[in-house]
Amino acid sequence: MSCSVAVSNSPVFSPSSSLFCNKSSMLSPPETLTLTLSHLKPSQGSKAAAFAADNLEKNVLAELVSKDGDDHIEEAVKHGYLNTDSDFLKQDFRGGSCCVTALIRKGNLVVSNAGDCRAVMSRGGAAEALTSDHRPSREDEKERIENTGGYVDLCRGVWRIQGSLAVSRGIGDRHLKQWVIAEPETRVLQIKPEHEFLILASDGLWDKVSNQEAVDTVRGFCVGVEKPEPLFACKKLVEVAASRGSFDDISVMLIQLGCYI
Repeated sequence: MSCSVAVSNSPVFSPSSSLFCNKSSMLSPPETLTLTLSHLKPSQGSKAAAFAADNLEKNVLAELVSKDGDDHIEEAVKHGYLNTDSDFLKQDFRGGSCCVTALIRKGNLVVSNAGDCRAVMSRGGAAEALTSDHRPSREDEKERIENTGGYVDLCRGVWRIQGSLAVSRGIGDRHLKQWVIAEPETRVLQIKPEHEFLILASDGLWDKVSNQEAVDTVRGFCVGVEKPEPLFACKKLVEVAASRGSFDDISVMLIQLGCYI
């Protein structure tokens, strides 16, 4: 299964890998693949992203096992995220991390996110976003923040919470925890033959490359070719975003879905 997964990231930040991910786990139940992409905020260090990569998958799987069945899979993912956040806040670390996860189990794809990491699927060549970015500019997120005593304002063209953070969900961010929640949004769907691949990436990609352009780029390397090259596809997406002036963390993970039908 591991051959169906490729990852790449920009070498701009220190540590040299700004992508923190787990591609599989020895704790995974049979016929289950779990993937986590978490990315650091350059000004805050890598502790939260590394912690999420090391623990989010384990916590989700532990919840899945404890709830004994696929009927409660969304609740398992939710509590896996919340437990990871709670455990991180007990550490003497600052900072925060956005996360997107994909869990493939018994032919079903479960995609979740907290923050502005995004999952985009190719459905027969058409791009389909499976997640919605959590930004304070989203009307429902803005209302949630204001209803709990916070405020959202426009700072130099970017909507921010308390004049500070430009994302409204994630792991960590202790000083804004009242408003920056770790609860994910989750979508579950059955993998079908027209579902070609899934791209998980940080906002460093999506701020410069549209969903459809990303899918078109990957298809050139992975669909209708004799030898698919998913790693080169990931690297190409990183190169395109960087060439267009992305100064943010650019982290990309690609999963070919045909192996899991």
